Amino acid sequence: MEENRAVILSESNRTISKLQLLSVFFEDEIVYKIFLRTQVIHKLFENNPDLDVNKLELFHVQYSLTIIELLRKIKSANERNVLILHDEIQLNRDLIDKLNSNVFTEQSYNLEKQRQALKVNQSLRRLFQLLSEEKDESPFSKNINAFSARFAADFFYDIPFDLVEKLTDYNPAEVYRNAYATIHRKLMGILNKVDFKSEFYCGLTAGSLILEVYHIVGVDRYFLFVPSRNLFLFLELAELSGIDLHNNISKKARIIQEIADKNDQLQSTASVIKTQIPPDIRKLISDYHNKIDDVNFLQNLSDVDIEANILKAMLNTDSL
Repeated sequence: MEENRAVILSESNRTISKLQLLSVFFEDEIVYKIFLRTQVIHKLFENNPDLDVNKLELFHVQYSLTIIELLRKIKSANERNVLILHDEIQLNRDLIDKLNSNVFTEQSYNLEKQRQALKVNQSLRRLFQLLSEEKDESPFSKNINAFSARFAADFFYDIPFDLVEKLTDYNPAEVYRNAYATIHRKLMGILNKVDFKSEFYCGLTAGSLILEVYHIVGVDRYFLFVPSRNLFLFLELAELSGIDLHNNISKKARIIQEIADKNDQLQSTASVIKTQIPPDIRKLISDYHNKIDDVNFLQNLSDVDIEANILKAMLNTDSL
């Protein structure tokens, strides 16, 4: 008799340990209360040898083992869902690494903007000399198109083709031209006055067409350089009012940031999903706790009631 009692109490302790682990995993108040109440019931039998210890065994068989199996099923389902989210997070991290390996940094872009402005200024100075001397030679610095070819995809702003047509429309009577370049007459005059000092302002793209915008140093005027047409024209900045020119983050950098933000959201979702209990099952578990918390519970323990059957039925559902 004593040996049987010791076996039942030992097995009861193992059952309680399983409940404790599940309460730690779910960090749920009801699950924790079930663990505590089960522990109280165990202590009641452990400290009172006169009680029929077989009722403790029956309690675990009817209730504890069933609730443990139900919680484990929820835990497994949650962990599968979390694993799916973690796989997506890892794929996003791999994509971020790939993009980072190919993206040009803001620092390199800002450095190359200065070099490009120097090339354009030298080309304009050379164009002025050639036009003055009526020489038909190319004024352009070597690799002047390399800058836009390198950075346009990431840093230039997209504009519609109709705006390109508007910006590049000019009166032939108002320009100087030779076989290699075309420039507004008044633009050339202003640039000559400021010693051909300008700075790169921004880049624009419409499909494969590229436009570079420059600010004339010391003068509140701007001009366009269209590399594919070797064209220099005045630009009124108000014509770009519909474009957010203050957003200096590259397109790839924005994509990387969006993916990183999504990963943060997925990580938060995974943290919630890991321990969540479906509402219908939560209600059932709450009813279960209320049942075993009833002071008259042990007196009716020998009756296999509807709550125990419902718990067992939940194990056969496909909702988990």
